[in-house]
Amino acid sequence: MNLESFFSEKISSALKNDPPGAWMPNLPAGCIRLSSGHPDPEVVPATELKKAVATLIEEEKDLPLHYTGSPRIEGLKKLILKRLSERGMMINETELIITSGACQAIDLIARIFLDSDAVVAVESPTYMEALEVFQNYTKQIISVPVDERGLLTEQLEALLVERKRDGLAIPRFLYTIPTFQNPTGTTMTKERRKHLLQLAAEFDFLIVEDDAYGELSFSEPSVPLKAMDSSGRVLHVGSLSKVVAPGMRIGWVAGASEFIHALSWFKKDLDHPFAQSSMAAYLENLDFEKQLDSLRDIYRRKCTAMVRSLAEFLPDSVTWYVPDGGYFVWVKIPGVDTSELLTQALEQGVSFIPGKYFFLEPEDGAEYLRLSFSYANEEQIEKGIRRLGQLVSVN
Repeated sequence: MNLESFFSEKISSALKNDPPGAWMPNLPAGCIRLSSGHPDPEVVPATELKKAVATLIEEEKDLPLHYTGSPRIEGLKKLILKRLSERGMMINETELIITSGACQAIDLIARIFLDSDAVVAVESPTYMEALEVFQNYTKQIISVPVDERGLLTEQLEALLVERKRDGLAIPRFLYTIPTFQNPTGTTMTKERRKHLLQLAAEFDFLIVEDDAYGELSFSEPSVPLKAMDSSGRVLHVGSLSKVVAPGMRIGWVAGASEFIHALSWFKKDLDHPFAQSSMAAYLENLDFEKQLDSLRDIYRRKCTAMVRSLAEFLPDSVTWYVPDGGYFVWVKIPGVDTSELLTQALEQGVSFIPGKYFFLEPEDGAEYLRLSFSYANEEQIEKGIRRLGQLVSVN
């Protein structure tokens, strides 16, 4: 019996892609993890979450453990709506859906908008897990470069004009991480944000704004695309993974009510009611802005330590963007295949993510790598960059 013959055509096609998470290196014991896009272990509020869960169970007994969860879940939605409004996004309850992290949000968006005939546009480079998701739904993916000021919207415009002239399909949506982009750490300028919204209106496509890092600014915060959106073309994807705890799997989509209705149709009850209830109990008495200020200070110091170490230990030929927030530094090492470099680096006890995983065409990322300053401490960051510098110098 050919078991694979039972798969749908769409699934059979998707299974030909690289397996999810193929980019994740196997880390030796004691490895300095400059690959991990995880929060600093010291800032994950384990004790506070434990207290919140205890309070939740004491007050509500079995309720949080049922399918529908605690009444506090509605409170979680209100807390997120309040936070969005403080950032300039005026969203009502019918325009917000809670998801199991940002990845479920991205997958649901792909599910309701993409099929084999649909075109999706992405940044180049872009978040590798989003790329994995989109490739499960369509092979028609086009990419637009990013520089130190974010998405090159003039190149996007030229691409759209060319496609329209040639009778080719316009993208159903463009996926962007405009603020502290993963992997480059760059931020789209206000002028380019305005231009992008103008292009969306002119060429009639949607924008999926992934804002996972948007609140981790080291200086003045950028205005989200959704806050600038007057026509309902932007679907704003958010998450508490980078500012509270990724394992809680709390994300959301804010967008036009028609889109949210369609997302909920396919999400059904694929929720984590206990996690949502627990998060609501934790956030009830939290000074969220104070918490964010603390996180910003911590990650600012770590970023400074990484950039300083890069300048000290890497050859002059190596270049990088200096981020103004988020988790990552994007590095180019001319003439070096960073996939091969990773093998050597792991032997020396330091990890990173090779650039090829962030591109539609992997060879475009051969000379790049992504470093994360979020997880390791400052001493580990310096030690890891020193080891990396020694390897680069002999390659």
